[in-house]
Amino acid sequence: MAERRIAVFGAGYIGLVTGACLAELGHRVTLRDISPERVRILRAGDVPIHEPGLGDMIARNKERLSFTLDLTEALTGTEVAYVCVDTPPSASGDADLTRVWEVIRSLATADDLRAVVMKSTVPVGTGARARALLNEIGLSHVGYVSNPEFTAEGRAVTDFMAPDRIVIGQDDEAAGALVADLHTGISAPVATMDVKSAEMVKLASNALLATKISFANEIATLCENTGADVTEVLGAVGMDHRLGAHFLRPGIGWGGSCFPKDSEALRQMASNTGFHPQLLTAVINVNNIQKRRAVQHLKDELGDLAGKSVALLGMAFKPGTDDMREAPSTVLAGRLLAEGAHVRSWDPLARPAAGQPWDSVTRFPTPAQALTGADAAVIVTEWPELAEVDWAQAHDVMRTPVIFDGRNLLDPARLRNIGFRYTSVGRP
Repeated sequence: MAERRIAVFGAGYIGLVTGACLAELGHRVTLRDISPERVRILRAGDVPIHEPGLGDMIARNKERLSFTLDLTEALTGTEVAYVCVDTPPSASGDADLTRVWEVIRSLATADDLRAVVMKSTVPVGTGARARALLNEIGLSHVGYVSNPEFTAEGRAVTDFMAPDRIVIGQDDEAAGALVADLHTGISAPVATMDVKSAEMVKLASNALLATKISFANEIATLCENTGADVTEVLGAVGMDHRLGAHFLRPGIGWGGSCFPKDSEALRQMASNTGFHPQLLTAVINVNNIQKRRAVQHLKDELGDLAGKSVALLGMAFKPGTDDMREAPSTVLAGRLLAEGAHVRSWDPLARPAAGQPWDSVTRFPTPAQALTGADAAVIVTEWPELAEVDWAQAHDVMRTPVIFDGRNLLDPARLRNIGFRYTSVGRP
């Protein structure tokens, strides 16, 4: 495999992982970002996000990786440009592609460019607009490829280097073959298709995973209402080879950078075509309700929450990351504050944005400190540290021994034997 010169636009989560992994595969990569602070941090050898293995990979490939604010530096000699910028929801609910178009327009002076690769999650049909824009700025000879990412936070490096599949949507075979060649060294099937189909794959994949979680949460509610045990039920359901156990777990709701945004984007895109996706709408609604059911569990145990002190154990949307985007904890904190409760929290990594509700939440360095004097605790994120808490001691320091286990992390019999009033998701 020949070494290629690659420019990655956007040194955020996806861009950093993509750039580092391409360097690991032997390519020379320049990551360009518009944030001076982010570029300064990366040039200093630090990593601005928490992702296992990413810092070591960047350090290991420092001779092949560079970081810049300068467009000319990023484009000099570049054969392949990856678009890895964010596409947040706009006021209408559609994906805001402003930064995507800015990146593509900036490529006009890239004399050696052979392919533009879309890694950002974009609506179906974006490729056609991108193709037209490339033609408009004099890059009709440059191929366009949709190469969606399927990396999960907390294991993104592993997911990139050992994926289930590599999806390539191409507008010409040469560009598709070039991008496939960039992945030489990765053992995975390559699914080659048209650009629109590749764009749909990412949205459909996340929507189906979200559907499994919302389905599990609906079954959990039915189990609570009937006395069945959701752990036993879904454990047996997942043994069916046609269904599988992956993502078939109830909880407090899904969050993060992908599921909420992509599900809403797919629903909005469907609505724009005159189609109302009833199943997807129900999946989103179930998730929105699930995030709030924890508050009702606490009210069932404590009554009026005004003046009560509630400890949220876990803030990040899942363990192994510091990401707070669409985290269920933010919804819980906001609802509890609206009920008049005093909210305290613990998380080993989370970095919540300034502002409400987190400005009104007291954060503690250990679970034990967060629990001291609390009327109730909610397990929001299944951090392994929480399984190791001395819950007998926690019982003694809490004002009221109430726990809602939103991740079914703890053993109900053990907690009840200690003396807790313990409830969880779908378990009697």
